[in-house]
Amino acid sequence: MGKGKEFRAVDWEDGRVVLLDQTRLPGEEVYLRLGRWPEVREAIRDMRVRGAPAIGIAAAYGVVLAALEGGGEEVERACRELAAARPTAVNLPWAVGRMRLAAERSSPDGLVRDLLEEAHRIAREQDAADRAIGSLGAELLPEGCRVLTHCNAGGLATYSFGTALGVIKEGFRRGKVRFVWVDETRPLLQGARLTAWELRREGVDMAVICDNMAGHLMSRGEVDTVVTGADRIAANGDTANKIGTYTLAVLAHRHGIPFYIAAPISTLDPEVPEGSAIPIEERDAAEVTDWGGRRTVPEGVTARNFAFDVTPAELITAIITERGVARKPYTESLRRLLEDPPGGA
Repeated sequence: MGKGKEFRAVDWEDGRVVLLDQTRLPGEEVYLRLGRWPEVREAIRDMRVRGAPAIGIAAAYGVVLAALEGGGEEVERACRELAAARPTAVNLPWAVGRMRLAAERSSPDGLVRDLLEEAHRIAREQDAADRAIGSLGAELLPEGCRVLTHCNAGGLATYSFGTALGVIKEGFRRGKVRFVWVDETRPLLQGARLTAWELRREGVDMAVICDNMAGHLMSRGEVDTVVTGADRIAANGDTANKIGTYTLAVLAHRHGIPFYIAAPISTLDPEVPEGSAIPIEERDAAEVTDWGGRRTVPEGVTARNFAFDVTPAELITAIITERGVARKPYTESLRRLLEDPPGGA
């Protein structure tokens, strides 16, 4: 594919869920064609599709497969199991909840049609949200800035354009972003493998860095702003994102660097009052102790592998959504954005 040409991380084609297998990037661009909803569930668990909005869209299409397989009863079973595939990203149960409601409103004869229309609607809304987030976020970036980002909050994590990476892409297209520092993002290297892959397609000047190098670069004055995505945002603005994000926020605060979160409204969870109530996924220790089929830790030594951490709202400069930019106090500003109807200011 040529520079700047967009892709879809999740799609629907000829009765199949089509996923760009992110475990194969950057070496191979392989698309999976899944015909059964349990295959979608496993693809979410195995992070073949990842990123809060993307797994929500994938699950929505998975529910359509369940309707094709077994009607209403299979839809309900699929909704339960897909929603539980990964615990931290709120977009997953949010999207499944929309599909369940669409099923309840449908008739048996129109079930597949209605569910497919709703899944397509979720995907279109995410694409539109990404574009709006990119535009609003780009306005906040200083001219000629050097941006640092963590993990992958690009089109691979959403649908096609991205949230945090959408801000960076749009800023680059406007001539405001001159360089991007890409955290490698241990232990699965989503930054080195995925964010670098996306930015290279855009022609963005960048360098991949070890996660623990960010503070050194900030101390040298080589970072102007930090932009990351989110998997769940509590009512008070506390934000769960890929492990290591909290560390970046502390470092940015220490050095007086703006720290922005970019995420769609669907990532806000008003039912969770603060970050301590956000469930944090802990994954297999082998993701830390092994790499590329080889063990990198001595036998008999275990590891902890928390997939996310929580950044306190006080460390966040602003939260960029498709409905507007929220600022402190977040309890009030986020509530106003949630109350706005779709398309509101």
